[in-house]
Amino acid sequence: MNTGKKILIADDEPDILEIIQFNLKSEGYEVETAKNGDEAFEKAKKFLPDLIILDIMMPGKNGIEVCNLLRILPAFKDTLIIFLTAMSDENTEIKGLESGADDYLTKPISPKVLISKVNALFRRLNTAKQDKKIVQIGELVIDREKYNVRFRNEDIVLARKEFELLSLLASKPGKVFLRNEILNQIWGTEVIVGDRTIDVHIRKIRQKLGLDCITTVKGVGYKFEL
Repeated sequence: MNTGKKILIADDEPDILEIIQFNLKSEGYEVETAKNGDEAFEKAKKFLPDLIILDIMMPGKNGIEVCNLLRILPAFKDTLIIFLTAMSDENTEIKGLESGADDYLTKPISPKVLISKVNALFRRLNTAKQDKKIVQIGELVIDREKYNVRFRNEDIVLARKEFELLSLLASKPGKVFLRNEILNQIWGTEVIVGDRTIDVHIRKIRQKLGLDCITTVKGVGYKFEL
């Protein structure tokens, strides 16, 4: 089976690289590996993967630094990025999400679970690409096909999850979306994320738009109001 998808794995532990590479290749993915952050950054620019799996603690640049550098480059605006790390504290998770990661997985993780999450990310990406609706509310325009947001005729650059969250909430202005509903639709049922994940992304959306357009309904969820 050839999926046509390319994946780059960066980890300073050879055993982990070998196991993940073997299992992803068995699923039909084209896989490249890197042993540190600097090598990951350079290989990503040449290989142009659809998904990058980054260990956070690596020699040279750490995973978060690599993610930040890649997200600056236009070619990696929509590239899926997963952090794979032995660090499980909430602050590290929040830093990873704020840097633009799509998922955050804690070691040790079984190959079967990893494959499940990789497949789920690609499924959600394909679903999002098929939705070509344009949402316009006042001076805010959300183009789901191009992953583009314009507000008052200015382009607003949002990370993938920020865009998907804004797009979901703005699809039904005034509707209160429950926290679990948001987590399931944006991160999927296969992904376990912390309670503060949504708060982090909403704060970033408000900052980038310069607009307090998302209301927190305490103990319930969130709604979009412009």
